[in-house]
Amino acid sequence: MGLDGKVVVVTGGTRGVGAGIARTFVEAGADVVVCARRPPEVPLPGAEFRALDLRDPEAVQAFFAALPRLDVLVNNAGGTPYRRLTDADAVRHARVIELNLVAPLTASLAAYEHLKRVRGSVVMIGSVSGGRPSPGSAAYGAAKAGLESLARSMAVEWAPEVRVNTLVVGMVRTEQSHLHYGGEDGIAGVSRTVPLGRLAEPSDIGAAAAFLASDAAAYISGASLLVHGGGERPVFLDAATVNKEARR
Repeated sequence: MGLDGKVVVVTGGTRGVGAGIARTFVEAGADVVVCARRPPEVPLPGAEFRALDLRDPEAVQAFFAALPRLDVLVNNAGGTPYRRLTDADAVRHARVIELNLVAPLTASLAAYEHLKRVRGSVVMIGSVSGGRPSPGSAAYGAAKAGLESLARSMAVEWAPEVRVNTLVVGMVRTEQSHLHYGGEDGIAGVSRTVPLGRLAEPSDIGAAAAFLASDAAAYISGASLLVHGGGERPVFLDAATVNKEARR
């Protein structure tokens, strides 16, 4: 896909979705740098790790300034614990927004001059939580909605030198899936709600990110690519008492 020798930074690339993205880029021939606060438990062959707190603007600026070149930035770092709005104060919810929205903006701004020189690209890792109610993770959903909007505006402001796109990611099976869905029974039950019948694998997200960063997507910018296995089956269909056979 034209990624041989490209320098790619994947934020939060040490585990889960981020590790899957980093692995895909390594396999595509890119020179991959993953950054996170802590090193990976299992190092990814072919990828270089650098410690970085993305919520520290000065450290982020220094990190990107030290890079000799950058072709692709994947803003993957993020996440949230399950927390209802009234279970925490606004300051704690704001930290979630800081990590999932402000940090990608900080990294993108720090990477801009590199990307502009090589006509590179930014891939934002968004979430279906940004486009539907997100009870228990409302601040996260709001941040992801903002991230998608930010990417669209960024794509216009930075064109034609830098392409910016968003992957709108659905449910992914990672080493932490049990924290969200329970054990194997919970994961299997949740998988049945997805039209394609399974949760995504990190490699599915990696393949989509590599596509958006590649020459195959040279005319794609400001786009939001849904990677969610067909979405979520409307619950009213199962609650209704008519047309059961026709809907199977």
